[in-house]
Amino acid sequence: MYTGIVHGAYPLAAVIRKPGLHQLFIDLPPVLLEELSIGASVGLDGVCMTVTSIDGGRVSFDAMQETLSLTTLGQLSDGDNVNVERSAKQGAEIGGHNISGHVDGCAEIIAIEETENNCTLRFRLPQGLSKYVFKKGFVGVSGCSLTVADYNRDNAEFTVCLIPETLRVTTFAQKRVGDKVNIEVDRQTQVIVDTVERVLAERG
Repeated sequence: MYTGIVHGAYPLAAVIRKPGLHQLFIDLPPVLLEELSIGASVGLDGVCMTVTSIDGGRVSFDAMQETLSLTTLGQLSDGDNVNVERSAKQGAEIGGHNISGHVDGCAEIIAIEETENNCTLRFRLPQGLSKYVFKKGFVGVSGCSLTVADYNRDNAEFTVCLIPETLRVTTFAQKRVGDKVNIEVDRQTQVIVDTVERVLAERG
C-alpha cells in the first residue's frame, strides 16, 4: 500500500530485457534504502514492484509480461526517470490517498498548459476507466496522488494542476504531449460504482 506522495524521481541504471521479463536496476539514495530488504515492495511509476536484489545502493526489480503490457514500464530504457515511493508503514501519515500499486491502465497526455508557478496537464483515459473518475476526486497518476481539477466524461478526459514542488520531485516536468502515464483509479470510487451498476442490473 502507498500514499501517492512520491519520494523522488530517479534514473534507471540499467534495463535488461529478457523474453517476457524486464529486469530494472535503480540506484536509490540512503534514505530510501533504510530497512529495505529483498521481497519488499517499492512503487515505480505507480506500479507495485518487488525487490529482487540489493547490491550496495543498487536495487533490482523484475517486471513480468502482464506488467509490461498493462503499464509504461515496458517502454523504459537506461537513464529514464521513474517516480519512486517506498510502501507505507503502519501508522504513517497519509498525505495523498490509499494507492495499491495495481495499475488499471495507461492514459495519454493530450495537452500541457504552463503558466507562472502552475502547470496543467490534460489526459485521455481508456473508456473502461472513465466511469471511475470524478471532478475533485482522487486518481493515481504514475504513482502520484492527484486531485481531478476538471473532467469531460463524453471525451474521457481529465485535467490535474501541478504545483512547482510536485514538478520538482516527480517526472511530470519531463513529460510531453503524447506520453503515456500509469493510472490507478480510487478503489473506493470503483467499488461504489461497480456495486451500484450491479444492483441496478439485478433490478432489471
